[in-house]
Amino acid sequence: MAFKRSSGTTVTPADPEQLYRQLALVNDGPENLWLHQGDVLRSWHADHLNDPDVAIELPTGAGKTLVGGLIGEYRRRAAGERVVYLCPTRQLAKQTAEKLTQYGILNVLLIGKVRTWNAADRSRYTSANAIAVSVYSHVFNANPALDDAQMLLLDDAHAAEGYVAGPWSLEISRDEQSAYHDVLSALAGALDPLVVTRLRTDTSDSQYRNSVYLASPLGVAAQAGHLEQVLSAAAVADKISGEAVYALRFLQGHLDQCMVYLSHRRLLIRPLIPPTLFHAPFNDPARRVYMSATLGAGGELERIFGRRGIKRIPIPKGWEKQGTGRRLFCFPQLTSDLSAAPAKVGPWVADVIARHGRAVVLTPDTRTANSFTNTRIPDGYKVLKAEHVEDDLKVFTQETAAALVLNNRYDGIDLPDNDCRLVVLAGLPARGDLQERFLHGSLGAVEVLQERIRARIMQGAGRATRNSRDFAAVLLLDDDLVSYVARRDVQEAMHPEIHAELDFGYDNSIGSTSTEMLDNLRVFLKHDQDWRGVDQDIVDAREQYERIDAPGSAELQRSVHHEVAAWDAIWQGEWQRALELIRKVLDALRGGRAPQRYAALWNYLASCVSQRLADQTGDSALHDAATKFYDDARNAGRGTTWLSHLAAPVESTTAPAPPAVDPLDEQAMTGVLVNATRLAKPAVFDREIQRARTALDDTPSKPYEAALVLLGQLAGALPSEGDGNNDSAPDATWIFGTTTWAVWEAKSEAKPEGELGAGDVRQAGSHLRFAATKRGEAVPGDSPAFLVTPQERIHPSAHAVAESHVHLVRPQEVLEIFDRLVRAWRTARTRDLTSLAVPDLITIFKSEGALPSQWLPRLRTQPIQKNKDVV
Repeated sequence: MAFKRSSGTTVTPADPEQLYRQLALVNDGPENLWLHQGDVLRSWHADHLNDPDVAIELPTGAGKTLVGGLIGEYRRRAAGERVVYLCPTRQLAKQTAEKLTQYGILNVLLIGKVRTWNAADRSRYTSANAIAVSVYSHVFNANPALDDAQMLLLDDAHAAEGYVAGPWSLEISRDEQSAYHDVLSALAGALDPLVVTRLRTDTSDSQYRNSVYLASPLGVAAQAGHLEQVLSAAAVADKISGEAVYALRFLQGHLDQCMVYLSHRRLLIRPLIPPTLFHAPFNDPARRVYMSATLGAGGELERIFGRRGIKRIPIPKGWEKQGTGRRLFCFPQLTSDLSAAPAKVGPWVADVIARHGRAVVLTPDTRTANSFTNTRIPDGYKVLKAEHVEDDLKVFTQETAAALVLNNRYDGIDLPDNDCRLVVLAGLPARGDLQERFLHGSLGAVEVLQERIRARIMQGAGRATRNSRDFAAVLLLDDDLVSYVARRDVQEAMHPEIHAELDFGYDNSIGSTSTEMLDNLRVFLKHDQDWRGVDQDIVDAREQYERIDAPGSAELQRSVHHEVAAWDAIWQGEWQRALELIRKVLDALRGGRAPQRYAALWNYLASCVSQRLADQTGDSALHDAATKFYDDARNAGRGTTWLSHLAAPVESTTAPAPPAVDPLDEQAMTGVLVNATRLAKPAVFDREIQRARTALDDTPSKPYEAALVLLGQLAGALPSEGDGNNDSAPDATWIFGTTTWAVWEAKSEAKPEGELGAGDVRQAGSHLRFAATKRGEAVPGDSPAFLVTPQERIHPSAHAVAESHVHLVRPQEVLEIFDRLVRAWRTARTRDLTSLAVPDLITIFKSEGALPSQWLPRLRTQPIQKNKDVV
């Protein structure tokens, strides 16, 4: 008889834990749930069962797939819901489906082209008889194949930004057949004419080729109709890609609500935050569960998915410090011999790859990937790319001599155990789409990308450590990446295990030789008793660390709800509501350690929205508000040039004229008047000046540092203070309100024939962050750190760890500034300094070259960080 018989009434599980016990007979996985898995499942069921957006953080190796699968299977059985489990790649979707089957969880794999899907499998999903396992692109798509889910499980959520924003991202590359120049012409009125000329001209100047510009939103709005016609014509003429054609469908009627970014190589049209509220396949499901090994803080997850609030289930007790496997981080550029001979780094890396057989190489962009392939891969090696392993990693793991080079792909590849023992991170992973490059490079809003960058580093480093006993070496290459991960605040914001591993790797790289590093790699690769003794050092260090959220995280988390709501309002053309919400964004980004560069962008957006409303309503108060917001954007974005590149004709009605007096100089002269109440007294002034100049012309450290404090007072810093006998503090800190800070690290006792080392440079780089923590305020943009030393040579490793705001200053230059300020003070004192007005002081100090706007550039002529192309 061929009829199917019922197996009897299936008992609906009371919760996911009971479900696991019911799966016992068909479960080939672990016999019991781990304690931490049970804790997460109980938390979700008891506290978040009906919450629409919940995030779960579980490190790799902690059973994330089982937890997600049980939650989905519970809802499928208990409520008859259609459940979709989304992965970033087809290869990960296959792995997930295999694991769910192993656990006894009914599922169907729906990947690849929709027309190839098995009809019976699709029916099992639509009838809620099995979970569908698929990829993000089948939901985030102009024509989504999975558009009726009632619950979404989103795996590797921290890596989903590109997939989620994809449907609303219209990118056009520059080539002879593309519509790049057509769109550029349509947008000419939204850009500074000089920028248009640069973008139209073929040039080999790397600065111009790699700069990213923002088109004026007002100009884009004015040309939105024309721009849509140009893009539609380009689609018909096959002058834009298929992906761009699909994106145009999402953007039609909304181009005036998009940001437009342009570089010499490509342009991008997209909303700042994906408007997923209006994408039914994602928004309509009653529940979304975001799963990640790294969630972090600062609202990153909400910005990625366009959700106003995502509740979080914290990392389980016992896993807040323990990681997965062991990584040995190596910094070849910091070794004593390779740092002095950068040309030898490439051959050394190629030798290490050859010794390991297989290596996965992760780069942030195509240019870095091509350069690495050409210079750092051993001769005769097979080079594979993402498309080669999309469906089967055996293409790589069965090779004995191969390098898998992945461009901007830090997730979605699992290479456990002997599949791969070497990972190479080449370049800082902050070069995603043009919006990300604009935020990082042009706007300088690094804080809003911090969690994304750290997550990519942690996830990329863990591609080859997929279980508790796994291990792999990780080479960190490129000065930007090395200086970034060497920062203590960056390490503190990472998982304690990674923090300890990075600290250990740094200490065993700096000052060592490349030969010693090879010896260490051999010991690590053998992983025998010799290594186990060393490994305990990392474990001991790990237990001492606590993860500390990065500066500005609290403010960014506070603002993200309003950011998403504001962009939802913009997407609907509700400009008055959008302006009210942007004001709330700006309120959240004020005070504390809120990132001011990011606030500058929102101030500029507020200016544009206010101007649009002013044009619609004729309300002059809105025009005044637009001017005020623009001024605030300029002040918060001090030290950047993106606003000057927005000198489009359409901006002329909004952009106020630059102030006649530099706000920094005005702030400094106000400080001079305050400091003069003590310093200008005859009995004080000459004594203090003589003592300070003697100290600045000598070498003893304590008098020299005290003299730097007095120099700050003469310059108008309020306050100017010393280190308070704290070795971690700057030797002098000069505060010019919220305009600029300057911090000092003095090595006055160093010998001219000596060499400036990486340790001193690393310390100088941390001083602004120390001051910010002490003051509980954000560091103003463009604030410098000065390292004053007579040492004539700089060790090459110091260049590698230097941050961009650290500048080398010679003692003679300090004396010159001191003398300029003293002359200005003497002149002012002859006119009764304390009775002078700020404009009078500005005139006097300007004549001596003693205004901050005059002496700051003199002190910033020698950045310690090497000059590099911006990609």
